[in-house]
Amino acid sequence: MKVPDQNTLTEVFATVDASREELIGELQQLCRQPSIAAQGIGMVETAAMVKQMMEDAGLNVELVETGGFPVVYGELDVGAPRTLLFYDHYDVQPPEPLDEWTYPPFGAEIRDGVLYARGVSDNKGNFAARIQAIRLLRQAAGDLPVNIKFICEGEEEIGSEHLGEFILANEGRLKADAAIWESGYRRANGQPGLYFGAKGILYVELRCKGANRDLHSASAAIIENPAWRLVWALNTFKGADERILVEGFYDDVVAPTKTDLEWLAKMAGGEQERLRSLGIKQYLLGLTGVELGVKSLFQPTCTICGLTAGYQGPGSKTVLPKQASAKVDFRLVPKQRPEHILQLVKDHLAKHGFGDIEVIVHSFEPAGRTSLDDPIAKVLIETAREVYGLEPSVAPTQAGSGPIHWLVDHLGIPTGSMGVGWDKANNHAPDESICVDDYFLNLKHVIMLMARYAEWQAEDQTD
Repeated sequence: MKVPDQNTLTEVFATVDASREELIGELQQLCRQPSIAAQGIGMVETAAMVKQMMEDAGLNVELVETGGFPVVYGELDVGAPRTLLFYDHYDVQPPEPLDEWTYPPFGAEIRDGVLYARGVSDNKGNFAARIQAIRLLRQAAGDLPVNIKFICEGEEEIGSEHLGEFILANEGRLKADAAIWESGYRRANGQPGLYFGAKGILYVELRCKGANRDLHSASAAIIENPAWRLVWALNTFKGADERILVEGFYDDVVAPTKTDLEWLAKMAGGEQERLRSLGIKQYLLGLTGVELGVKSLFQPTCTICGLTAGYQGPGSKTVLPKQASAKVDFRLVPKQRPEHILQLVKDHLAKHGFGDIEVIVHSFEPAGRTSLDDPIAKVLIETAREVYGLEPSVAPTQAGSGPIHWLVDHLGIPTGSMGVGWDKANNHAPDESICVDDYFLNLKHVIMLMARYAEWQAEDQTD
């Protein structure tokens, strides 16, 4: 194992610059292959492409079957003192609504330096950049300075239902000193975004039933309307001050540390640009600055994601619906356990006279976080400064959710996140995209990370 010197890094960065067309072409090819887990489209073909890309980078690769779509697992042991694990996923969100795309969702077209494709930001661009970085550094240095393990699953967009199954069956070979999670976005001011955790989630459907069939709305004088009953139940969940009213909901919420608050203060800024892009005047409760960051990253949420009842077609239809339903998600912070929150929600409904409302669980997973004092955080921050020439935007965690807890809590691997996204990525929406220049900056960041992490290992061992 040899740590790349500055001459080697200069050489491999020059290769990246000289090979832009070839490298972005590989990404385009991957993005042109649909892989829609929710619809079961193209999953086998994409898993095969991912496997081939890993093999081309020199990894020993296995398609690991699960109860759903396979996990593509690769590893490369170069005899280095420490090991980096990468986590990505090859599935993407459905592209609908198709008529809102400016360019074909699986066309991977480049216009004015922007590549448009479903999944290019979430998550095929991150996967491709990491695999290419491994391949190019190996070619330039003769070997890697760290051992590599690579998990690329096919069900992240549908809740990672079988990721735990894979991890539990393979704990012995998944040991690593640090991990790099799937996502990362460059801010509008150019700062690279780094993240060190993700919220958990409890996603439920509340279903309220009335009569055994829809009725004429004249019956509303004497027959209970499940839509009203559901609205009244939802009204007990949260107050106008945005405080969640489920008893015991906040008991396990942990306040941010002094270090967290210091990084949140550095993150503050760019708030007005986002408000303008969203067409709104202010954030909830008029929050700004550090308080806005604390609310976004360190406080849980309760969100009505959808409401369904009765007739919603064109024109009028006077009907008393037989059933009403609402989909609700709770974004959870560390220490909040989804199964405990689920029981609190059920107890809350019963206490307020709505125990008959059915609670159907669609997905849940705990939160996960890595300390900003961990070496992988320090190396990610330092290498971002070196590659981008800017102070990175460091988020102690993310407002969104993902199965990061499997790495952080179950396997005990400190984990950070960086990626190829940008402020106009439109993940899960029409015209998902990345900026091509950002892609190559992130590719170089991955290369620099492996080199500098190896240097940190050497210093650590001599202490």
